[in-house]
Amino acid sequence: MPAKHLTIKQKLEVMIEEGTYRIGDRLPSELAMARELGVSRETFRSAVRLLEEEGKLLVKHGVGTFVIQPLPTIPSSLEKLSSVGTMIRSAELEEGESRVSLKPGGCPPEAAQALGIAPGDPVIVLERIRTANGEPVVYSINTIPRQLAGDAFDRYDFQGSLLGFFESRLGRKIATADTEIAVPLHIDRNCQRLLLHPQTTVLLLKQLHYDEANRPVLYSLDYMRNDVFTFRIRRTV
Repeated sequence: MPAKHLTIKQKLEVMIEEGTYRIGDRLPSELAMARELGVSRETFRSAVRLLEEEGKLLVKHGVGTFVIQPLPTIPSSLEKLSSVGTMIRSAELEEGESRVSLKPGGCPPEAAQALGIAPGDPVIVLERIRTANGEPVVYSINTIPRQLAGDAFDRYDFQGSLLGFFESRLGRKIATADTEIAVPLHIDRNCQRLLLHPQTTVLLLKQLHYDEANRPVLYSLDYMRNDVFTFRIRRTV
C-alpha cells in the first residue's frame, strides 16, 4: 500500500487532469485542502512538495500554491546533429534567447587543444541562454577562432541558429560534431544558471564541430537541463 502522501499526490494529479484545478489556478489553503482530502497538513505538504519537484505546482511562500504547466521532455538522438532551436521547436515550444556576452579574447586551453590552435590565440567567445516557453533550458559557451570569424559578428546582427550563421555569414557549413557528455557539479556557476526547480539536473555537452572538409571550426560547452532534454543513441551488436 503506497504511503499516504503518494496517494494524495495521485489524487491531486487526477484533480488537475480532470480540470478541477486548471493551469494558473491557485489551490485553496493548505488547511482547507488537507481537510478536503482527509489527511494531516504535513501529509498534504509532502504531496505538494513532490508535485513541485516535478514542475507541476509552484509554491510562492506567502502567496499560495499554483498549478503550472510542466515543460515537456525534448527527446533527441545523439546520432543526429541538431541545433538547440530546432530541438525546442520540434517539441512545439516557443524558442527564445538572451545573449550574455559576445567578445574577443584569448582561447582557453581546453578549447585550444580541441580546435588545434595555441592557448591564448585570438577567438570570439559567444555566451547565451536559450529558453523554451520563457524558461532557461540551455546555457552555451561557444568559442570560434578569430581567424575564421573575422569581423562577421561586427558586421552582421547575430541571433538564432549559430550553425545557420556559420553557413550564411562565414561560408562554412557545420556537418559533424564530436560530443563528450559530462555531469557538471552543481557548484559550477554555469550549471547554476539553469537550476530553477528542485528536480532540475544538468548535462554538459562538450562539442567540437567540424565543417564539410572535416576542419574544426567551433568548440562549445552546452549546459542542458536534463529534466527537459533527453538524449538517446541506438546501439547494435
